[in-house]
Amino acid sequence: MQIYLVGGAVRDALLQVPVYDRDWVVVGASQEQMLAQGFQQVGKDFPVFLHPDSKEEYALARTERKQGAGYHGFSVFAEPCVTLEEDLIRRDLTINAMARAQDGTIIDPYGGQVDLQNRILRHVSGAFSEDPLRVLRVARFAAKLAPFDFVLAEETKILMAQMVASGELAELTPERVWQEVVKVLGSAEPHRFFEVLDEVGALAVLFPELQALHGVTQPEKYHPEGDAWIHTLMVLQQATVLDVSLEVRFAALMHDLGKGVTPPELWPKHHGHEAAGVPLVKALCQRYRVPKKIEHFACKVTEYHGLIHNGLKEGAPFLKPKTYHKVLQNCGAYKDPQTFHKLLIVCQADARGRLGFEQIPYPQLVFWQQLLAAANQVDNQAIIAEGFTGKAIAEQIEKTRIENITKFIRG
Repeated sequence: MQIYLVGGAVRDALLQVPVYDRDWVVVGASQEQMLAQGFQQVGKDFPVFLHPDSKEEYALARTERKQGAGYHGFSVFAEPCVTLEEDLIRRDLTINAMARAQDGTIIDPYGGQVDLQNRILRHVSGAFSEDPLRVLRVARFAAKLAPFDFVLAEETKILMAQMVASGELAELTPERVWQEVVKVLGSAEPHRFFEVLDEVGALAVLFPELQALHGVTQPEKYHPEGDAWIHTLMVLQQATVLDVSLEVRFAALMHDLGKGVTPPELWPKHHGHEAAGVPLVKALCQRYRVPKKIEHFACKVTEYHGLIHNGLKEGAPFLKPKTYHKVLQNCGAYKDPQTFHKLLIVCQADARGRLGFEQIPYPQLVFWQQLLAAANQVDNQAIIAEGFTGKAIAEQIEKTRIENITKFIRG
C-alpha cells in the first residue's frame, strides 16, 4: 500500500499558496484493506474513504470508462493493480495531475510542473472531453489562478469549444452549474470564469442572458469601456473588491440584463432597462434553482439601481419625497438595513465598473443611509397614543416617514 498526496494540494504547495484541503490516493490496496484499517467508506459507487483520525479523503487509485451521457455516465475500476500514473491521467489539467510521495518526491508524469512554471492550463489527455463539467471547472481554475496570470493552452481551448458544440453541456444538472458559480464567485477574479466560458462558446449555452449583452452599445460619455458585456464584467470586478458576499457579486453580474433586450434602434440609450431586466433575472435564477433570498436581492438591485443612482444628481437630491420612500420601502430598507447597505454596495460597483471611473466617489451610498436614518425617526408608541388604530397606524407611520424625508432633502 502506497499513499500519495494528489491534486490541488500539490499544485498550491508548489505555487506557495496556503493549502486548505488535502486529497490522497492509495495505490495497491483493496476496499477490504481500507475498511480493516478503520477507514470509513463514503458513497457506494466510488472508492473514497475518510481517514479514521483526520477525516481527510483517501481514494483508491482508479480508472474510469465513459458509458453514458453527461458527467455521471462513468464506470469505475478500482483494484490494487491500478497504477498511480493510470489514476493521474484521468484528471482534468496537468497542474492537477501531480502527486507527492511520503518522502516529498513529486511524481509528475504529464508535465504539470512545466505548465505550472509557464502558467498554462492544459488538459492531461483526451479523456478530458468525456466530462462536460470540466468546461466549467477549467473556467473556474482560470478565475482561481488569475492572480498568477494563467492562460488556456490553445489545444485545450479548442477541445472545450468542441465539447460545447457537441451539445453535451445540456447534460449538466442545474444544481451542478450553480455550485460552480457559487465557488467561482468566491474567488479573487470571478469575471475570468465568464470570459473563459465566452471564449469557448459556453456562455451562450449556459447564460444566454449574459451573451445577449455582447455588442450592446451604451452612451459613450458614461461608458467609455464599450458594450454592456464589458461593463458587466467590470462591475463584477468592482463588486469583488468591495464585498465578499455571494449575493453582492451575483447581483452585480445580473444588474444590467435588461440592456440585452433593448431594441437596437433605441441604442445607445436604455430607458426602462431596470424593469426589463427583472424577468430575465428571475428566469435565470429559476433555471439554476438559485436560492430565493439571492434571487430576490438580485431582482431588487436590477429594478432599483437606476433610482439609487439618481438619488443624487450633481450632488443634490433629485427625486420626489414619495419616490425616495418607495425605494426604501420596496427595497426592504426599513426592515433590513444591512441588506439595503449591500444593495448600495452593488450600486457603487456599478458606478465604478466603467473605464476611467474605477476610483470615483459614490456619495449616493452615504446619502441613502442618512436618508434612511432620517426617515426612521418615527415614534410608533406616540402615534398609538394619539389614538390611531389598525390600518391607520401604518398609514401614519408612512406619512411621518415621508415628512421626515422631505425635511431631510430640503436641508
